[in-house]
Order: sequence, then C-alpha cells, then structure tokens
Amino acid sequence: MLRPFKADLHVHTCLSPCTELDMSPKKILYSAKKKEIDILGICDHNSSENSLAIINAAQKTDINVIPGMEVTSQEEVHVLALFDDIKSTLKLQEHVYKNLPGKNDEEAFGMQVIVNEKEEVLGFNDKLLIGATTIPLEEIIQLIHALDGICIASHIDRESFSIISQLGFIPENLDLDALEISPHVTFEEANKRYPYNYPITSSSDAHYPDDIGKSFTSFLLQDGTIAEIKKALKNKDGRKLIH
Repeated sequence: MLRPFKADLHVHTCLSPCTELDMSPKKILYSAKKKEIDILGICDHNSSENSLAIINAAQKTDINVIPGMEVTSQEEVHVLALFDDIKSTLKLQEHVYKNLPGKNDEEAFGMQVIVNEKEEVLGFNDKLLIGATTIPLEEIIQLIHALDGICIASHIDRESFSIISQLGFIPENLDLDALEISPHVTFEEANKRYPYNYPITSSSDAHYPDDIGKSFTSFLLQDGTIAEIKKALKNKDGRKLIH
C-alpha cells in the first residue's frame, strides 16, 4: 500500500568538520522524530563512517535511515550518494578515500568525530574530508550507479560547491537522478529558475540538530527505501514526488 513519506535526504553528523559536535545519533534522531521525518539520509563530507551508528541507533524508531555521503568531485561539485546497503556505501567510501588528498587541520576546519550508536567516541578521522577528491564528476556518478545508489546534485541554488556555481550549467545527458534545492528556495521558485529535465528534491543540509527537517521532500512510496525512491523519481508504478 502506497503512502506519503517525509524525507530529509541530506543530514550531516559530527563527522563533518563544519557541523556542531552535538550532531550525534541520539540528537539527530530526536530532532528527526520531532519534525516527523520518515526517511533520513546521512551524508557527511566524503565519508560514511557514522552512517552505521545512526542506523543502529534508529533500530527502535520508525525512522528509516539511508546511508550515504556528500562527495566532492574534482571540479568541487557536491553530489549526494545514497544507498539501501551500507556495504555499497563503504565501497564508495574506499574509492573516495584513495582519491582524497590532504590531512585535516582541526584548528582550521574542526574535529571529525567517529562515534557509535551509544555516542561513544571511537576516534577521529584525519583525512581532509572538507576537501575535493581527484575524481571527475561523471566518474562519481558512474560509481554511484554501479553500486545501485542514487546520485543527486547538492544544493544547486548555492553560490559555492554546486554544479551550477562550479560549471556554470548542468551538462546535457548527465546521468543524475535528481537536483536538490536548499531551504532557501521553494519548489515553485526552483521550477522557474532551473528548467532542467530532472526531478527536484529539497533537503535541509542540516549541520545543527534544529535544522533537520527544515526542508524536506514528500514521496508517495510503499516503504522508505532507495529502491522505492528510485521509482518515485521516475514516476513509476504509482510512486511519485508529491512535494
């Protein structure tokens, strides 16, 4: 049976150096529940090391947590990679790590905290997660799809690290599954400003607990999985975006 699902597919944790340290599993899930979010996408910068912690912490909730990451391409374009399977996410992470130069400077960029579902600190990631990989955008999209994931161009309305700000346009026939807008733009405005042939989603890009659910996308689905979201983005089998 199909029903509406409220999805925020772009949420960071304390692993991303630009977030607040209180973006911990319990606080993320508490805020998501308060905002009545059904599907939560965990997308830290160039890493997915905290995805499993959120998944495990959500076991006794009704929230479906989707593991993923926000990958920065060679062109400094941010793209969301979202998967049904944590193993696929970690395979992408392995490839990203091999192509991510530099080391983190905590004083300049902030701590990159790895936690478990109990919010115990397991360690600190020393890679330059805030940096760009050496992987071209097209190759990143191909990698995501080879692992059965969804690829969404992040916050296309932003003046930095978006596909439009970095390239000036969206290349024809680029195999993106959707375009994401930030909370600063409505769906109505986006449809006028970005007349591209892609579905448009909206997410919070939350770096603070209170920002979770600030913007979201509503889908008509059977369950809160990537397989169902794929169908909705293609308007297939009754699944669809209902915004």
